[in-house]
This record gives sequence, structure tokens and C-alpha cells, in this order.
Amino acid sequence: MTEQRTDFTAELLLWRHADAEDGIPDAARALTRRGLKQAKQVAEWLRPRLAQDCLILVSPAKRAQQTAAALDLPFATEPRVGLQAESADIVAAAAWPKRVGTVLVVGHQPTLGQLAACLLSGEPADWTIKKGALWWFAGRARYGDTQVILRAVISPDLL
Repeated sequence: MTEQRTDFTAELLLWRHADAEDGIPDAARALTRRGLKQAKQVAEWLRPRLAQDCLILVSPAKRAQQTAAALDLPFATEPRVGLQAESADIVAAAAWPKRVGTVLVVGHQPTLGQLAACLLSGEPADWTIKKGALWWFAGRARYGDTQVILRAVISPDLL
């Protein structure tokens, strides 16, 4: 039996905003000095690895905007990945896994962790993604099915 060629067709990166100040309103919370450092560390690791045509979707919340700005790349502010987002909203915004190419989502807990759980286990669960951490998934077609591969998990404290 000849194995069918395997192609990575879609990549989805989930980046939780870095450490932020406490306060109200929630959407206006800025990154702390530690958070700015975390965002810079992950951005420096990520920038040379991102595809040039990567679509970057960012929550309108200030802390997510500041996290994404550390990449120094153009991004789109996307309410569907914002504070009130659900996993299905992020999947729709990213067109996962149908969109060919790479999508980076900068968003929030608990939604990012819930989406990571669904992608890896197929079941809803409340998984935690650390502040400033990045989870990198790839979807590939194999034998007619789409499979999800976890390519990397990067945490600022490891960089």
C-alpha cells in the first residue's frame, strides 16, 4: 500500500496576551513591565519562524494589542477573538482548518485554552495557557482526514 502524500495545509497559532495590570474596564488593561518583556521574548522567537503571509488576528483589548505590537508586523483587530469570544468564534475568524496558510490569534483565557483542548482531544475542556505563551498547531490532510498536530508550545519563562 502506497502512503498518501501528507501536506501541511493550515497552521493556527494561539498566543495568550502577556501579563497585564489589574483594573476596570477589562478591555483597557495594559501590559505590565513584566508583560512587555514576555511579549518581546515570544515575539523575538516567533518573528523569524512566521510565514510572510501570516494573517494576524488580535483581540481589541489593549493588552492583546500590546502583545501583538511586540511582533512589529501588521495585524488586524478582530472582535471575534476578543474578551467575549468562544472557541467557535475563533475557528470562524481563522477559517480553521480550511484556510490555507498561517493564522496567528492573539487572545484570552479561557477561550484559547478551551480551543486548544478541542483541537488536541476533540473534547471540550478548560485547559490553561499561561500568560504570554504560544501554542502552535498544524492541520494536515492524511488519507482524506484532517489531523491536528501540536508543533510547539513556547512560554516566555523558557526563552
